[in-house]
Amino acid sequence: MPVLGVGGIFFRAQDPDALNAWYREHLGIGAGCAAEDTGAADEWSWTVQGGPLVFSPFKAGTDYWPSDRQYMLNLRVRDLDGLLEQLNASGIEVIVKPEWNSPEIGQFARIHDPEGNPIELWEPPA
Repeated sequence: MPVLGVGGIFFRAQDPDALNAWYREHLGIGAGCAAEDTGAADEWSWTVQGGPLVFSPFKAGTDYWPSDRQYMLNLRVRDLDGLLEQLNASGIEVIVKPEWNSPEIGQFARIHDPEGNPIELWEPPA
């Protein structure tokens, strides 16, 4: 197949500039950002580390994320506990539920961006 990976994530926002700034400040993602050990960033893209990416449509009635949202971002992270401390210190509400975690799949937490979009944070198992 000719598809090599995800080339972008595009979505509507009430205030794109403010939302871009929030993602850069709190999660280190967006144009001009680069994940650890990926080299220099450019002004247009976010350089990421290679790894698994789940592509999975869900049933329209799923309760896995709020029903008023068509999508949920899932971001693969390192040191979830450390990130959650930073987010809490910034006043961002963090949701954790023990039933989301498993030794085989990893640990999960949820946050929402300022426009209410759900974001799942995932730390795969070591």
